[in-house]
Amino acid sequence: MTSREEKTIERLNRFTSWLATRRGVPIMLGIFFVVLNFVVQFIPGLGWLADIDLFLHLGIVLGLVGILVAIAIG
Repeated sequence: MTSREEKTIERLNRFTSWLATRRGVPIMLGIFFVVLNFVVQFIPGLGWLADIDLFLHLGIVLGLVGILVAIAIG
């Protein structure tokens, strides 16, 4: 294994250990992005962002992935 691969594996192990103790963080971030998308609709200069619902889609995907990771980590 190269040094780069070992660093990547170590980072992944640290991230999963951190996430195991804070399983609700991705779900809460997903909820935050969905609410942020609702707020963005009322800001006049960001109409294009509300039209494509970027934060809505990002929040839904992040929330679903968070649920799956929380189940997998246990």
